[in-house]
Amino acid sequence: MDIRKFIRSFGYAAEGLMTAMREQNIRFHYTSIVVVLIIGWVTGLSVLEWIILVLVMALVVGAELLNTAIERVVDLASPELHPLAKQAKDIAAGAVLVFALASVIIGMLIFFPKWF
Repeated sequence: MDIRKFIRSFGYAAEGLMTAMREQNIRFHYTSIVVVLIIGWVTGLSVLEWIILVLVMALVVGAELLNTAIERVVDLASPELHPLAKQAKDIAAGAVLVFALASVIIGMLIFFPKWF
């Protein structure tokens, strides 16, 4: 294994994360993560609850990053409007919505019993 290539790959990944920060939805997800982290700290979550929240947050952000990548590739492959390009982008966005809704439900299942 070429260690220089391996280390460089982390730089490319970091560059991808920084590029994605230009997207409004990514910024919304990151803001939501900060809010959840603060509320979780104040609420006093267990280790298991933290593990669940971290996994859920990673899945939502990961899905959003994949959605952004898909949108960029579709825009490159089909700069003009095309029904299939729109469907691909809408389906990818739908996947993010599924993860985001599930994360809200999981968050409610974790936080509401502690609050009420």
